[in-house]
Amino acid sequence: MVSVANRRYPHSPFQPEPAPPIEQYAVGDRVTHDRHGLGLVTGIQGEVAVYVDFGSGVRRLPRPTPKLHAL
Repeated sequence: MVSVANRRYPHSPFQPEPAPPIEQYAVGDRVTHDRHGLGLVTGIQGEVAVYVDFGSGVRRLPRPTPKLHAL
């Protein structure tokens, strides 16, 4: 039996929010992280990870990560 509660109709005003676009980073970009603070992008591993120097060390962060934002 199909649940009516999970069915989405195209004309319904209650559509799910679209996924936010994945931010693109380049080496040398300034970024901020919710936990680690300000940093500088030092490397990019395709669509998999981004390497950021936060001053206390370089961290490898998976992509996409909602806590990392370009400045």
